[in-house]
Amino acid sequence: MAHIHEKIDFTASVYVVFENKVLLHKHKKLGLWLPPGGHIELDEDPNQAALRELKEEAGLDIELVGNPNAGIPKSDMQADLIPPKFLNRHFFSKETGHEHVDHVYFGRAKTGAAVPEEEGGEIRWLTKEEIEDDSLNILPDIRTYALAALKELAS
Repeated sequence: MAHIHEKIDFTASVYVVFENKVLLHKHKKLGLWLPPGGHIELDEDPNQAALRELKEEAGLDIELVGNPNAGIPKSDMQADLIPPKFLNRHFFSKETGHEHVDHVYFGRAKTGAAVPEEEGGEIRWLTKEEIEDDSLNILPDIRTYALAALKELAS
């Protein structure tokens, strides 16, 4: 887990859709329903981090959604990346003042066989109705992003 500074890190998270459901997991430290994601390592770009985190946290290989090529000519010294759907800055811990700059991606899964990264971890494919239900206590921004992913990617 790379830290670029004690006060702020760059992260990538992915709202993955499969069969009209979006994947969320219960964060082991925060106890909140969040999309899979985590710190961008020093040797990877945000796209690579998003794919790695999905594999680590849910055992899934996915396809990120977006257009990496905006028609701009490029040299052999660059690679176009899929841009995030959203980009936000938020506190991970108000007590320590630690913040994340999160690259928020949408993705498609080819299978619904998600596996939590640790025994006893919670991971769920949620329908639109479940996301909108207040009983899961999904944070407003998480709900908004999850519903946007479903609107864009559900069949």
